[in-house]
Amino acid sequence: MKYIYRVYQICIALPVIIVLTILTSVVTSIGCTLGNGHFWGYYPPVIWSTWVLKVLFLPVEVVGRENLKHGESYVFVSNHQGAFDIFLVFGHLHRNFKWMMKQQLRKIPFVGFACEKSHQIFVDRRGPSKVKETYDKARLTLKNGMSVVVFPEGSRTYTGRMGAFKRGAFMLADELQLPVVPLTINGSFDVMPRTSKWYWVRRRKLTLTIHAPIYPQSQGADNVSRLMEESFKVIHSDLDPSYQ
Repeated sequence: MKYIYRVYQICIALPVIIVLTILTSVVTSIGCTLGNGHFWGYYPPVIWSTWVLKVLFLPVEVVGRENLKHGESYVFVSNHQGAFDIFLVFGHLHRNFKWMMKQQLRKIPFVGFACEKSHQIFVDRRGPSKVKETYDKARLTLKNGMSVVVFPEGSRTYTGRMGAFKRGAFMLADELQLPVVPLTINGSFDVMPRTSKWYWVRRRKLTLTIHAPIYPQSQGADNVSRLMEESFKVIHSDLDPSYQ
C-alpha cells in the first residue's frame, strides 16, 4: 500500500498540487491588485490548502474553535512541526489572518509575489528602522478582526520537539495589546519530517488545537515574558507525548 501511495503522489498528487499552487498564486495576485486584498489574500489560499490535504488523503481534526470570539484580532502562535503546518492552519483555522514570515520568502516563485500582493507581513531585521516598519505595517493590518499567525520557533523542528521561542510575536502582541492564542499542531512531523531525504508524504492524521486566548495584563518586558512562557507551556502540554 505504501508504494501504491508513492506512485499516486508522483503521477497524480504532485502535478495537481503544482497546478493548484500556480493557479492560486495567480488568482491571489490578480485579485489583490484589482480588489480587496483581505478577501483575495485569504479565500483562494484557504481553498488551495484544503484541497492539497484532500488530494493527499490526509485526515484533519480541529479542536477548540469555540475559544475564539467573532470580530476580535489575535496573535496566533504555533509550534512548527513541518511543511504541512501551513496547509493545516490556512485551510482549517477558519479565521482571516496574515502570516508573519521571513523576508527571504519573497523570493519563492509565484508564491512570494502573491504573499506580497496579499499584504502578508514580512519581517525585516536589517536594522531598527526596518523592524519599526514591520510593526507599523502590523499595526495598520491587525484591526477589524484581522489576525496574524506566527511560528515563534522561527523554523521547522528537526526532531518533532519544540525549540525555544523568539520574542518577536509576543513583542507585537504587547505593542498592540492583543491577546495571544496558542495553537498546537500534531502529526505534521510524521507526515513529512524535515530530515526526510526523499520528501515522501506519509498518511498521518493532522490535528490543530486552538487554545484559550492569553490576554495582556500590562505592557512592557514583563508582559512579553509572561505571554511567551505561558504560550510555550500551553502548546507543549498538548503535544503528542513522544514529542514532549
